[in-house]
Amino acid sequence: MTSKANLVLLPGFMCDHGLWDRMAARLSAAAELHFGNLFEDDSIPGMAARVLSNAPETFSLAGFSMGGYVAREIVMTAPERVERLALMNTSAEGASSEFLARRQRMIEITRDRPFTGMAPTSLRQAVHPDRADDRPLLDHIQTMARRLGKDVFIRQMGLARQDGHARLAEITCPTLVVSCDQDRLRSVDEARALANGIPDARLEIMADCGHMTPLEQPNVLAELMLDWLAGA
Repeated sequence: MTSKANLVLLPGFMCDHGLWDRMAARLSAAAELHFGNLFEDDSIPGMAARVLSNAPETFSLAGFSMGGYVAREIVMTAPERVERLALMNTSAEGASSEFLARRQRMIEITRDRPFTGMAPTSLRQAVHPDRADDRPLLDHIQTMARRLGKDVFIRQMGLARQDGHARLAEITCPTLVVSCDQDRLRSVDEARALANGIPDARLEIMADCGHMTPLEQPNVLAELMLDWLAGA
């Protein structure tokens, strides 16, 4: 009997395994799922090293948003272990000094206050405008954030994200890049730059979806990922 492939899933900022809840059953029919730990390290290389230390010897790798930055680091570090790569709602853009300054101010504010989760405006910004009042969806996202808590928020908020475009050509495994037409956090242009930089990458732009693709359009994304896992 042929064993299932291994699939390592990397979540985005203040998301955990719950990011995949609405598609895990479909994915697990085709692969053994492993959920990467991005919660204990304060750098992308540190996160990548932790994931690699706990991952199977070889695996398919899917990174969402912040997890896409970690996924690229993993491929650069151990290309022989990654069979295929999926990058979803992510980018190779580096963080500007202004962006880092805003994040540092947020870290300082958070340290002095009880952590109650993500701000309502941030939650609404992360989804399609038509889902801005979708209470079950927003509650699901907020539950993940509260489950992770203040320490993880501070660590992830302080991550330094370097521009990675110059090294994209080093990624030689089959790669799927997914973007969404209503993603207000990561643009289609950023996804195109990723796909154009990675040899033979496949770009898919999903309609009627914001940033939180695994929760907003789980069935469509699952179909894309099942094709990707099958080598289509």
